[in-house]
Amino acid sequence: MTWTFTDDVDVFLDTAGEWLAARPADNTLVLTVTASLRRDGRHAYGGGDPVLGWWRGAGGEIAGTLVHTPPYPPFLGVTAPEAITPLTLALPLTRINADRATAEALVAHWPGHRVEEEQRLYRLGTLVPPSPAPAGRPRTATAADRELLLDWHFTFAEQVGQPGTHVERLVDDRTTYGGLTLWEDAGVPVAVAGVSRNIAGAVRVTTVYTPSEYRGRGYGAAVTAEVSRAAREAGAEEVLLFTDLANPTSNGVYRRIGFETVSDRLLVSAVARA
Repeated sequence: MTWTFTDDVDVFLDTAGEWLAARPADNTLVLTVTASLRRDGRHAYGGGDPVLGWWRGAGGEIAGTLVHTPPYPPFLGVTAPEAITPLTLALPLTRINADRATAEALVAHWPGHRVEEEQRLYRLGTLVPPSPAPAGRPRTATAADRELLLDWHFTFAEQVGQPGTHVERLVDDRTTYGGLTLWEDAGVPVAVAGVSRNIAGAVRVTTVYTPSEYRGRGYGAAVTAEVSRAAREAGAEEVLLFTDLANPTSNGVYRRIGFETVSDRLLVSAVARA
């Protein structure tokens, strides 16, 4: 039983890819981030070299994964409980994004910790579009919308506390496959939602953003429902999204349009005891 680490995404996916794809909802972050690294290069998320790891259980089977793309914090995919103590010995982790049970097991090895963020992973059940629908209609974003999309994505990253180092790459990539949808009211863009590429039958709704002056009118719910509908029609078996548990408004919106709880994830940091 051991952890193995590499900075080569091809080696990582050749080893763990099939195991990850067997549980695409639980491993959605690992799958989408490593797919981006394979497509766009090892520095797709920033200047630091990635760290990609996998754990093999007693029978030699893959039973855990870790991905770190600086400057973003490292995160764990589905990981067996017995892999946690060896991980703390193999890497000097002081910050981690993991499912709730794994995060709680890991911080037991730290002198102290703080929870920086709690997120909930949802999957779409029966889609229930907003009724009545808000004014306006959806439109697939194109390269001509790049300046607006960059502005909104940088603002979104700042509001959720992300570095935003890969915003330009993300916007440019998603407009190539119709992965960004604008909601327009009287021809004016008022909200946006993105959707990741389909990997192992799953997509994830991302960057749902409505500028402050347009909030409270149902645009965010409408554009989320639209990208979710389109993803299903395009063949996605799983439509997923994350939301911050500290934001009851967005959690309520997503539940009303048909999203159901899968699991919670914590972003935790080690702190010294006083």
